[in-house]
Amino acid sequence: MVNAEFLRAELMDVLRLFGESVADSDIELTFTCEGNVFANRVRIGERRYAFFEEKAYTGEIEFKRYARRYAKLALYKALREETGKSMPWGALTGIRPTKLAYAEEAEGRAFEELFASFGVSAENIRLVRQILEAQRGVYERASDVADLYIGIPFCPSKCNYCSFITADIKYTGQYLSGYLAALEREIAGCKGLYGRLKSVYIGGGTPLVLPETALERVLQAAAPYAAECGEYTVEAGRPDVFTAEKLELLKKYGVTRICVNPQSFNDETLARIGRNHTSADIYRAFSMAKQFEFDVNCDLIAGLTGESVASFCESIDRAIELSPENITVHTLCLKKGAKLKEQEQYLCVAGISEMIGYSRRKLEEAGYVPYYMYRQKYMAGNCENTGWTKPGKACVYNIDVMEEITDNLACGANAVGKKIFPAEGRIERIGSPKDIPTYIRKIDAILAEKEKLYCKR
Repeated sequence: MVNAEFLRAELMDVLRLFGESVADSDIELTFTCEGNVFANRVRIGERRYAFFEEKAYTGEIEFKRYARRYAKLALYKALREETGKSMPWGALTGIRPTKLAYAEEAEGRAFEELFASFGVSAENIRLVRQILEAQRGVYERASDVADLYIGIPFCPSKCNYCSFITADIKYTGQYLSGYLAALEREIAGCKGLYGRLKSVYIGGGTPLVLPETALERVLQAAAPYAAECGEYTVEAGRPDVFTAEKLELLKKYGVTRICVNPQSFNDETLARIGRNHTSADIYRAFSMAKQFEFDVNCDLIAGLTGESVASFCESIDRAIELSPENITVHTLCLKKGAKLKEQEQYLCVAGISEMIGYSRRKLEEAGYVPYYMYRQKYMAGNCENTGWTKPGKACVYNIDVMEEITDNLACGANAVGKKIFPAEGRIERIGSPKDIPTYIRKIDAILAEKEKLYCKR
């Protein structure tokens, strides 16, 4: 397909945007660079296209950055001409468009011009600008600043869109005692690995599926860190695991924000995706959360199996009526390990653009502003996931993680930590084993590796 192997992965991402419209075997891209002129010649079947961009560069890293950028853009333009299709994010295939926008502004350039050249829609350019404005006062890129993540890989059941390692606690509960012991050690080992802590986030999985005694062990382990920062979030998760006793525990240990993740308010949809609760349980969970005065994050998914545009729009309306501080609208995205992807039911979702468009209009009308956004491969309609917040209620952890601007001290099975080196413009990652028994067995090695990474200066 391409004469320069280092371009292949990026070009395959562009080709994937167009699905089965054009076969890989029918495409050839020839890349050359003479002086500062990047030349890309594309052949699709019998048709030929040529694109030239002039750009000065310094060093191999910058050369490859521009080579990838212009090759992707050339292939996108050729495929757009060939198929008559335009994508909402144009030739941008990265998962964090806002990072590219920040990079452009750091160089003294408005990002809008670059995004427009990549074919990004005017509506999405506006979305990115709104997000950058909403992040002012929270966005902080600095060394030795961190967030703490604690992963609980247990759920009451496995949803059919889920690709995480979480599993039904009925089958994995045998590992709970050993997991908690290892997790407590890893959490304690985070002391001294950062200068200042911004937030604590306990996620999953479904943390509130844990028995009260187990949940309290996790909260006790996190307590010294929570006392250092202003935001403490627990992804309480599915409404069927909420109890007053568990919420009282969260309040006792200083939790300030919880996540209630209905995904849909349609009972038929909830049954299809493997949820063991109804929309009535969602309302009950919201009512309980408000009694304890938590800020609430709420998640919905556009494109769930068999769900119509009208049904999704009703979920948006219901979520807005409940008035949580944050509402995140996810676009269905399926990865390896998700039951739906095994059935090859992904990407082609009728009405997905209408769903996302409706959510944007209604949330803005209700006074919410977009404050973070990210994209993934295999997303329905090549859309995005966007977090919306009431003014002044943005989730600090979400901004830090999505923009990759602080260290992330991630604890637990399948947790991926990050060490940021701002001066060098790079990130190092550290990942724990995915399955619980291996995580427990290797906890000593995990602690040693974590200390080695985060003590780098």
